[in-house]
Amino acid sequence: MPREHRAHYPAHDHQGPAWLAELGLSAAYRATARRRLPPFLFHYLDGGAGDEHTLAANSADMASVTLAQRVLAGLAEVTTTTTLFAGADAQTLAMPLVLAPVGLGGMYARRGEIQAARAAHACGVPFCQSTVSLCSLEEVVAGLGMPPWFQLYMIRDRAFMADLLDRAWTAGCRTLVFTVDMPAPGVRHRDARAGMSGPAAPLRRILQAVAHPRWAMDVGLLGRPHRLGNLAAVLGQSSGMNDYMGWLAANFDSSIGWADLDWIRDRWRGTLVIKGILHPDDARAARQLGADGIVVSNHGGRQLDGAPSTISVLPAIADAVSGCMTVLLDSGVRSGTDVARAVASGADAVMIGRPWVYALAAGGERALVRLIKAFEHELRVTMTLAGTADIAALRAGGLHHG
Repeated sequence: MPREHRAHYPAHDHQGPAWLAELGLSAAYRATARRRLPPFLFHYLDGGAGDEHTLAANSADMASVTLAQRVLAGLAEVTTTTTLFAGADAQTLAMPLVLAPVGLGGMYARRGEIQAARAAHACGVPFCQSTVSLCSLEEVVAGLGMPPWFQLYMIRDRAFMADLLDRAWTAGCRTLVFTVDMPAPGVRHRDARAGMSGPAAPLRRILQAVAHPRWAMDVGLLGRPHRLGNLAAVLGQSSGMNDYMGWLAANFDSSIGWADLDWIRDRWRGTLVIKGILHPDDARAARQLGADGIVVSNHGGRQLDGAPSTISVLPAIADAVSGCMTVLLDSGVRSGTDVARAVASGADAVMIGRPWVYALAAGGERALVRLIKAFEHELRVTMTLAGTADIAALRAGGLHHG
């Protein structure tokens, strides 16, 4: 399979302590997002599956990872830049962070996926666009001026999947993130309570929008059309929220196995990343498939409540495929210090989902740039205090072994 790209994401200016005051932005933006968003949107983003034990464990277990503090390390310079993948697939990032695919991102700010893609590019990190985004892939490419990463699910309509793959390639996408942990949507009680689903959901959403006039004007009115751009061909040009929920329930395919993914690997000529790995044997299966990378992910605690936190299983998974493929992690990352914890535990980079959407809802593209730069500042300070000059050194010796 030909490898036709070598992506480079521009680094941003990180001189001086200008971002010192931005520590803790994830929590601040979450609070602002909660005030500004209709409840059905906030809780769809914020909630998890079942009683949300896995959702809570992602953050709690991440916070329990202790880093080695070293002194008098003689660091003349600390760099957060890193390279993902290998050979012709290599991509250089300003820091080991990727904006994860989040469905309905365009409902959290006006044409939100475009704003997020621009913020990510300005900060030198990739943006991964969800299949179920409001903006179409072509709209994001036009707004960004370059292709993002693209995320896809295994769905029943293989002809439509083939068409999406062809569209992504034609649009210039060369990194495909294939999500495998949604054979069926998880049981999400908050969605029903908040009005995303359940009885009288459309009416409840309208009433909530009226009660949040700032969002109603900026996104509800000026952010139209509210259709799923990548699915318009199958849902119709006038599709809306009810069509989205129905499509989710009807089109995920629980019958798929690893053999079905051979079809994806054969059709996709670029970099292939398998997202949703929680077991070393599944990581090995992804490697045998010919994937270039994996994402250690429990879908942010939104699928199987009771599944392990991602940081708790990361070391064993990283060991299972050490040196053979790129390993990313998502779920529970809320700061640059968490980025350092994940890298020191074996990840090559992390993906963040909820934090970037909170920032987008709180202040659009500008707020998201501030958040990413705050993550970078926190990571740089953490690396300095850990006595590690670069990402490779952090991965090799960043953990505290007490």
